[in-house]
Amino acid sequence: MATLETHAASTKQNGHAADGRIPVENPATGQTIGHVPDMGADEVARMVAEARAAQPGWAAMGYEAREKVFRRARKWLVDNRDRVARTIVEETGKTREDAMLAEVMFIADSFGYWGKSAPKHLKDEKVKSHSPFMFGKKLMIRYKPRGVIGVIGPWNYPLTNCFGDGIAAMAAGNAVVFKPSEITPFSTMLMQECMREAGLPDGVMQVATGRGQTGAALIEHVDYVMFTGSVVTGKKVASEAAKTLTPHSLELGGKDPMIVLRDADVERAANGAVFWSMANGGQICQAIERVYVEEPIYDEFVSKVVEKTRALRQGVPGEAGAVEVGAVTFAPQADLIEEHIRDAVEKGAKVLVGGHRGPGPGRFFEPTVVVDVDHTMKLMTDETFGPVLPVMKVRDEDEAVEKANDSRYGLNSSVWTKDIAKGERIASMVEAGSTCVNDAVSNYAAQELPFGGVKESGIGVRHSAAGIRKYCHAHAILVTRFAMKRELYWFPFSKRNAKLLERVLVLMYGRKP
Repeated sequence: MATLETHAASTKQNGHAADGRIPVENPATGQTIGHVPDMGADEVARMVAEARAAQPGWAAMGYEAREKVFRRARKWLVDNRDRVARTIVEETGKTREDAMLAEVMFIADSFGYWGKSAPKHLKDEKVKSHSPFMFGKKLMIRYKPRGVIGVIGPWNYPLTNCFGDGIAAMAAGNAVVFKPSEITPFSTMLMQECMREAGLPDGVMQVATGRGQTGAALIEHVDYVMFTGSVVTGKKVASEAAKTLTPHSLELGGKDPMIVLRDADVERAANGAVFWSMANGGQICQAIERVYVEEPIYDEFVSKVVEKTRALRQGVPGEAGAVEVGAVTFAPQADLIEEHIRDAVEKGAKVLVGGHRGPGPGRFFEPTVVVDVDHTMKLMTDETFGPVLPVMKVRDEDEAVEKANDSRYGLNSSVWTKDIAKGERIASMVEAGSTCVNDAVSNYAAQELPFGGVKESGIGVRHSAAGIRKYCHAHAILVTRFAMKRELYWFPFSKRNAKLLERVLVLMYGRKP
């Protein structure tokens, strides 16, 4: 476990003493593991000013030089993987496997992906015009970094969904000020050490620790905001950004459906359902949060899911292989999980396994499977964000799609069937930003694909060309190479030119359809 001295050093590296501090606890043990400053608006404004001064030099270094920094950072990350993973485990209460695979390995992959793909995604684009009036003119789009990006991260994946969003922004030539969750700040702060050791110029990456007012101050000063978190907070971010017309991207909550058709591989579907509903204690925005199973295989599917869930081990994460399910990271989340289950049971649902808080002193909630559910229950309509899997029986695929789309969320989703053509057809009918067939969530690792939500699940995407271009201005450039001294439609106006232009109008657009 990382020590208090380690975290105190991290706080000092961030440039502030530990007065006006926020305590950070290990949710699996209940112990306070360190403190971070609760920064005010003036401190945030100073950070953004430093970032703005550093950004032009970083952008001028070019893609190749930035990629070299990323390569060195990746080497540092791999060399220090145990220290990074232990920091993540300590502040989130998640398992070592989740910290290593979904955070450390993902970030290592991101360094390589963005280092190599940034020049390809952001190279100048030549544009061909349909208009004859563009003859002799060169049209192009040039992507220019916006300047200073503010990244406001969540507590469930403090490395992947906080620092990870900054890699693309830095690859594009921006400076980044991170505001990690006050619940899990140390992982992002540790990456400040990583980037400094890798040769990142001073000021290009900074970390502003604090609560909501710190994030509000950041939004006020930066050129773009990337936020990951709840719908409620996302709407507040959008409202604050609107005051300064600051562009933003929001990756918000999900209530991701799983559709299991009668011809599915039931064993694989059950394994997928248990893993992707219970991984990281269900605290994944694209976790499977509701399952719709066609009637002929419903009983078999539920039986397998219950058996596999009962076998899960939960407790304080330690070495690899110790437990499958860790702690509930954020204290109020345990209350919400309990409320959802209570509401479902009161309305007729049945808990087949789990359903209660686990023993302390840490904060745990048992892996839970619930059946006899319907859409009058919060468990099927609101984001639960815990190790809970509600399973609903449906008549056929039409009802499954109807129920899957009966949600204000639309982030990720999955369809399970041996008929691939049918799976793709049904996938296209699901109202979501992403859909997997015979898999779930793993699409997130395909960084070539855009990842974002529809409905209340967000605005904009991360990953892919779109995920880095959002951090840039699309600068349209027109160059006239061959032309007369004066265009026909320029001053001074004349009857002759007006008639000529009118004839051109009729010739080009006046034909009968």
